[in-house]
Amino acid sequence: MEDIWFPNLGVDGIGIPHLETGITIFGFQIAFYGMTMAVGMLAGLLIARWQAKRTGQNPDVYSDFALYAIIFSVIGARLYYVIFSWEDYQRNLLQIFNTRGGGMALYGSVIGGFLTAVIYAKRKKYSLPLLIDTSAVGLLLGQIIGRWGNFFNREAFGGYTNSLLAMRLKVSDVSPSSISDSLREHIIEKSTYLQVHPTLRIRTAYIEYIQVHPTFLYELLWNIGVLIIIILYTKHKKFDGELFIMYLIGYGLGRLWIEGLRTDQLQLFGVAVSQVLSGVLVVVGVACWLVFRRKAARRKKPLVGV
Repeated sequence: MEDIWFPNLGVDGIGIPHLETGITIFGFQIAFYGMTMAVGMLAGLLIARWQAKRTGQNPDVYSDFALYAIIFSVIGARLYYVIFSWEDYQRNLLQIFNTRGGGMALYGSVIGGFLTAVIYAKRKKYSLPLLIDTSAVGLLLGQIIGRWGNFFNREAFGGYTNSLLAMRLKVSDVSPSSISDSLREHIIEKSTYLQVHPTLRIRTAYIEYIQVHPTFLYELLWNIGVLIIIILYTKHKKFDGELFIMYLIGYGLGRLWIEGLRTDQLQLFGVAVSQVLSGVLVVVGVACWLVFRRKAARRKKPLVGV
């Protein structure tokens, strides 16, 4: 019986049996979630170095910056999650440091990384707009790879759907708090049987599934599109910082609608925090893009009467 199943892909669907959440080495559990995050960080650094080289910068600057950005991005991701899930930690503050128990938020990592960039650029006397422009591609690729951690953890999914990419998960593998009332109304029951005689079968297992929007996959695919656009536009940008603004707008637009599908939203006063933040980033990003584009056009405008 499959652990994860995409029933609408192909004639009989695509199933993945016995999908673990990690591996054990010498008695120590290593989660696939952490492994995907590590691979995403490394891949992000490599593509940022590539982007730096193709734009005439020193790639070593980004290796140095990554040493700080990775640390403070992880801290930011954890703090963001803890702040908006405070009721889960207020009675046991030591659990704040138990990152192996889960609880990271991508927007927290973006905020942590950006603040690190501000301080790094000032200390090293490096152009902040250029730094965040080049880092944007690394950030996106890291997010793309890192989202596979949600797949292994059976998390970051949406409500019930029977669309092409609908995904079935075992109820026993999912956090109860992520199963909405709508999902409970559409629970799918599956049984497995052992044929002990031509005319006799014995039921060996009874498994419940939920069928959900794989929102982690939606975001992953959306980010691939944003990354391709930014890479292709790099040589045509009008000002330093434009690529990062494009990231804010592109990622914000995708997250704005995808977050609305999720059942595990971080909320404040009943409002999805990441959805509100996405909307703010889109508005601020568009405003900044229009202002800086206008300034860039004025600088290139030929003088009249000279």
